[in-house]
Amino acid sequence: MEKVSIIGLDLAKNTIQVHAAGADGTVLFRRRIASGKLLPFLLSVDQCMVAMEACAGSHYWGREIARLGHTVRLIAPAYVKPFVKRQKNDAADAEAICEAALRPTMRFVAVKSEAKQASAVVFKARDCLLQQHPSLTPEGLKKAQEFNFQRYHFQGIGRFAPEAAYARGLADLQVLANLLPQSGYLHGARPCSANAAIYGFIANILFYPIETPLKQFVTAQDNLVRHCRAVHAVIG
Repeated sequence: MEKVSIIGLDLAKNTIQVHAAGADGTVLFRRRIASGKLLPFLLSVDQCMVAMEACAGSHYWGREIARLGHTVRLIAPAYVKPFVKRQKNDAADAEAICEAALRPTMRFVAVKSEAKQASAVVFKARDCLLQQHPSLTPEGLKKAQEFNFQRYHFQGIGRFAPEAAYARGLADLQVLANLLPQSGYLHGARPCSANAAIYGFIANILFYPIETPLKQFVTAQDNLVRHCRAVHAVIG
């Protein structure tokens, strides 16, 4: 089979439409893939260009796919629309993405980092608030931010800078790592309410899809990971 030169992805929540083409645009294969199986599939494909319509989700996929060695190209949806040849559906959209990405003069959108995406959300929320409440001003929002900072400064974790908050969390995790055995549960061979409480704390860190210092610590502790997965298997 001819070498895959470009793959177009039409993204969705549960399934993703894949359209693969050669360097001359010849269709090599089309298929639907569950979103959870996309990265293993792309890992099995020789490095090539992977194109998607630019959206919030495409930046996440762009970062993950780039780590596999592929060249990621994001295209504004308005630039893809003219290349849809037939009735709009997932397969037609994926093919149109390939067609658009192969154009030598196409303009692409840069893949954003997690930090840039988070910053964009803050600015968009701010702009939306100002549009819905015209009486507000940027100066007024700044004063409200300063007021809330002072208001919540002495409440809960808000008392601490991010580095200090992480340090306290890591200290708590270290206590649990010292407490939990390498096999079994906290008080024997069967889990109890204390194990359930510990599971609730650890699971929210271990299964969270973003890397943090807390998650890095948890994944490095075999007994924490084993305990969390064991309780998770029990509760189904």
